[in-house]
Amino acid sequence: MNVFIPHKPNLFYVSPQFNNTNFKKYSRHFKLMAQSASNTGKKLIKIDVSSDSVCPWCFVGKKNLDKALALSKDQYDFEIKWHPFFLDPSAPKQGINKKDYYKNKFGSRADQMHARMTQVFKGHGLDYDLSGLTGSSLDSHRLILFAGKQGLDKQHNLVEELMNGYFTQGKFIGDKDFLVESARKVGLKGTAEFLQDPNNGLQEVNEELGNYSANISGVPHYVINGKHQLSGGQPAEVFLRAFQVAAN
Repeated sequence: MNVFIPHKPNLFYVSPQFNNTNFKKYSRHFKLMAQSASNTGKKLIKIDVSSDSVCPWCFVGKKNLDKALALSKDQYDFEIKWHPFFLDPSAPKQGINKKDYYKNKFGSRADQMHARMTQVFKGHGLDYDLSGLTGSSLDSHRLILFAGKQGLDKQHNLVEELMNGYFTQGKFIGDKDFLVESARKVGLKGTAEFLQDPNNGLQEVNEELGNYSANISGVPHYVINGKHQLSGGQPAEVFLRAFQVAAN
């Protein structure tokens, strides 16, 4: 089974030979490995994720990461932190029609990209929705970092709420009501007051951009245990293999 091909040190990508049959076989194998693991304690896997709330491949990557976490939870403990990245730092603060924005940005490729993402999302049981508005994701990043201070589980769940709303429900990522409601669903406190001041969390966002995004050119980007790197919307199998490598 030829799935992991070394490209750079500690960096892997998926070969064309990967398919659902291989994944099912690998999943069964990995479950058996997890069941036979020592009971003396779980190894900790730390994952730093750089992403943008308006990046569809970031949502796909998260879905696949969550599958891998579920498959390997009996073998490892996980600490996951989300960090900001801006696909378009100049995106307008005010809302702009998604379809118009993508047409202006990608031209004739926009329809092809939409068809591709619709297919990919369908594979996850999701409807890719291009209705509504898009714009700057700054406030969502401020909120995600704010959530991390109240618990990394809450931060991880908030990312799910934000991306699910934006990509499948036509929600505007800059809508304060949407952000506050998403935060409420995951149990965050003080969200409305925090977002009311546009300077709250701004320094933290800029620091995170410098610390985690300065040397990458695209997202999603994952750093596992501080040294093993993955890029792109990788399937769950790639994460499982990366966990094994990082734990050794």
